[in-house]
Amino acid sequence: MNILVLDDEKEIADLVELYLKNEEYKVFKFYNSKEAVECIDKESIDLAILDVMIAGMDGFEICKYIRSKGLNFPIIMLTARVEDKDKINGLTLGADDYITKPFNPLELIARVKSALRRYTKYNDKVSNDIIEIDGLVIDKQKHKCLLYEKEIDLTPIEFDILLYLANKRGIVVSSEELFENVWKEKYFDSNNTVMVHIRRIREKLNEDTKKPKFIKTVWGIGYKID
Repeated sequence: MNILVLDDEKEIADLVELYLKNEEYKVFKFYNSKEAVECIDKESIDLAILDVMIAGMDGFEICKYIRSKGLNFPIIMLTARVEDKDKINGLTLGADDYITKPFNPLELIARVKSALRRYTKYNDKVSNDIIEIDGLVIDKQKHKCLLYEKEIDLTPIEFDILLYLANKRGIVVSSEELFENVWKEKYFDSNNTVMVHIRRIREKLNEDTKKPKFIKTVWGIGYKID
């Protein structure tokens, strides 16, 4: 697995590299955004760890750039910022996870492994089931989603969320259940992570926010697809 690490704090970048290499990942480490972007254009990356506050293109801009190229590998943002608005901004741009400095390197490695498990699952063809819901087609085998025969560009985590809700069609799924089954971690969601990802999926499905056709909010309980 190829992991890109971008942080202008040399000590942090070197520490993250050390822990990743101990897990036998191949690491592309950079202290500036220009070289990181060049690597993204040239190499096959499986996951990126991006510092938010960095000169040149910041982490948010690089995250947006990655998604604009149609690359769906997981992105973990690293930042000293603690404001929820910054966290939501990163998730809205397509980041999969967000870790605040200072952090425990072992926690970062756990997050990396969790994100890569989702990404690997997303790219493995393990089932030929197809779910069809009023013009929405979810192909488990190809891990693709079509809306009125047009492919929707979902990240692995967005695909997993939509697939989980579709598999539970007609049943209200709480944010806690969704988080623990998609992220495979204990629910600690006080920063609207689930809500932000649901909003991104709705945008990609061209949902009317007031009257969504597919993912409906059951206030105070959770979400469902009828």
